[in-house]
Amino acid sequence: MNQLKTVLLLGVLSAALVAVGGLVSPGALGLFLALAVAMNVGAYLWSDRIVLRLHGAREVSPAEAPGLHALVDELCRGAGLPRPRVCVIDDQHPNAFATGRGPRRAAVAVTTGLLRLLDERELRGVLAHELAHVKNRDVLVATVAATLAAVVTHAAHALGFAAMLGGGQEEEEGAGGGLLFALLAPLGAMLVQMGISRSREFMADESGARLTGDPLVLASALEKLHAGAGAVPSAAPVPATASLFIVSPFTGAGSALLRWFSTHPPAEERIARLRALAGEIRRPAFAPRAGDLAASRLVR
Repeated sequence: MNQLKTVLLLGVLSAALVAVGGLVSPGALGLFLALAVAMNVGAYLWSDRIVLRLHGAREVSPAEAPGLHALVDELCRGAGLPRPRVCVIDDQHPNAFATGRGPRRAAVAVTTGLLRLLDERELRGVLAHELAHVKNRDVLVATVAATLAAVVTHAAHALGFAAMLGGGQEEEEGAGGGLLFALLAPLGAMLVQMGISRSREFMADESGARLTGDPLVLASALEKLHAGAGAVPSAAPVPATASLFIVSPFTGAGSALLRWFSTHPPAEERIARLRALAGEIRRPAFAPRAGDLAASRLVR
């Protein structure tokens, strides 16, 4: 269902692009398309380096983090993925993300705050969620959505500018509609883009839970992370990368209006879905045991 929702939302963005193209001259639309594609292709090709550097992520070797690498290796074997780079971010804010344009260029990063907050099983659930993003090629989907949204926004701005400059009577009659469309199109494109991001989060939750065989572990991790992220702000939040994280770095803002513009579904809805999924799949091979290690002990 979330795959279908993603396709439908991408179709809405494409339809908006066609609609704007019908109102702006084809030549101008081509210019905006080329600009948006160039910007997003650049971001797509170097997204892993850019994001890791923005957040001060440090790659750790198997000698530095043997337990963390062992969990990643085990999950990658189960998912049929090559091993990504494993990074740690020195930040008390508990969170994690995956980046990279494909499985062979992927990186998984966790904060020191997350390692202190979660136990080993919960960390395993979080890593499975992030590797699900890699396997589902969510960076590619996000890039396509960002490209379409950027073109719609740039073209709508050009339409609004042209409407304001119109001097004739016919132009004045259509100026109001053009300005209204110029205001609403970017807003609609952003909402659709956020909807795609939320759909991919639901997919990664389910795929990660199926990989571990234990949805309740990921549900427990999300409960802790959502509360922890709201209590401990990120040291250096970057709005442009918020959608990459397993929980929004801006979790503290919880009004109904702001949820429309959130890159993540509500935590309670994600947790409810995982609990419902727990009744559908078998018990995990990685069974709960007494004395689970704190995740922080997996890194030296």
